Amino acid sequence: MEVNPIGTFHGDAVYKYDAPRQGRLFAGHPGRIELNPGCNFETALRDLDGFERLWVIFQFHENEGWRPTTRPPVPPKGRDRVGTFASRSPYRPNPIGLSCVRLLKIEGLTLFVDEADLLDGTPVLDIKPYIPMADAFPDAKAGWVEEQVGDLWTVEMSDAFAEQSRWIAERSGFDLESFAKVQLSRGNFSKDVFDSSRRRLTIDEAACTGVLAYRTFRIHFSYDENVRTVCLQRVTSGYLAEDLNEGAEDKYGDKDLHRAFLKVFR
Repeated sequence: MEVNPIGTFHGDAVYKYDAPRQGRLFAGHPGRIELNPGCNFETALRDLDGFERLWVIFQFHENEGWRPTTRPPVPPKGRDRVGTFASRSPYRPNPIGLSCVRLLKIEGLTLFVDEADLLDGTPVLDIKPYIPMADAFPDAKAGWVEEQVGDLWTVEMSDAFAEQSRWIAERSGFDLESFAKVQLSRGNFSKDVFDSSRRRLTIDEAACTGVLAYRTFRIHFSYDENVRTVCLQRVTSGYLAEDLNEGAEDKYGDKDLHRAFLKVFR
C-alpha cells in the first residue's frame, strides 16, 4: 500500500511537548495546511469552505515504533496503562493520526485552521469534512475514559507570571500561559503527568510546588490539591549563566531573547 502526503501542516507546536493532548485545548493558536501544488487539489477543495470542522488524517512523523500499551495523561482507576487500540497514543502499528480541526478560511491551496493537535511540519495524508449528523455521538460510551481520575483543575497566574509571559510572547510568539494551562489543568501532581517523551515536569510534593519546562524557559508554579487549583508563579531561564556568555553555541537561536529577559526580570 502506497500513501503519499497531500500537504504539510504548519503551526506553533514544534516539539512533542508543545502539542496539546486534544486540539480543543489549543484554541486560539491558528495553523495552516499547505497542500501540494500541481495535483489539481484546487478542484478537490471545491465546496469545502461551507464546513466549520474538518477531519485531518496525518502521519506521526516524529515517532518510531509502536507500543502495545500506553500510559494516558490521566489513567483509569487502579491502572496506569491501557491498550494502544483503546487510546489516542501516537505510538501505533501504523503511525496515523486523526484530528478534528476548526476551518477558518481557505486561500488557494492553504487551509487556515484552529484547534489542531499537530506538530509543525506534520505530513497531511487526507482531509474530510466533519458532518455532525454522521460523526457526532454525544451519548456514546467512552470506556475507561469515563472512569478517569482527576477532574480539571483551575489554573491561575500571579501578576509576575502574567507580566513575564506577556513580555516573552511579544518578542517570540511563545505562549507560556496557554502551554501551562493545557499541561497542568489535569493535576495529578503526585505522578508524572507526561509519557516518556514529555518528561518536563518536576514536583516537590512536600512544598506543593513544581517546575514545568517550556522549551528553554522554566515555569514555576504552586498547587493546592484541596481546591484543585494551580497558580503559575514566575518564569526563569533554563540556561546557566555560562551558557549565555557571548560566543556560546546557540543551538535553538534564542539566547539573545534570554539575555534580554534576564536584564528586565532579574
